[in-house]
Amino acid sequence: MDNETGIEAAPTNRTPVHLWIVGIVSLLWNAFGATDYTMTMTRNATYLAAVTPAQTAYFDSFPAWEVALWALGVWGALAGSVLLLMRRRIAVAAFAVSLFGLAGSTLYQFVIAPPPEALRGPTMIVMNLVIWAVAIALLVYARAMRARGMLR
Repeated sequence: MDNETGIEAAPTNRTPVHLWIVGIVSLLWNAFGATDYTMTMTRNATYLAAVTPAQTAYFDSFPAWEVALWALGVWGALAGSVLLLMRRRIAVAAFAVSLFGLAGSTLYQFVIAPPPEALRGPTMIVMNLVIWAVAIALLVYARAMRARGMLR
């Protein structure tokens, strides 16, 4: 209630600018993951031109459950970004599914069946750490936006 006029102010549930920024940046980031998955799974020759035969053989060796986990990670993250921009509460669940897929893929690629030497090294480790950091940050952010009532 406004003390000067005695009129109760209408509640505002405006979308904060940071939600748009996070949503758009995460959509672009996760679109790269979706593109990588799609191009790898469809064996796009142009996209895979720089990949060695040993690397291709490694991707081809993925069991169906690893491919499914990779898909959950990638498509869950992309869906989470879209749902965040749509201000939907289910964005939290989508980001959680994405983390589940990422966890399974990470377990496979670092413990069960590590990649060939050409795919290993500091770059692989750093990239995986960045992917984990972004995935966790997006889940935490979406949960915070849901708690603040920004997601319906």
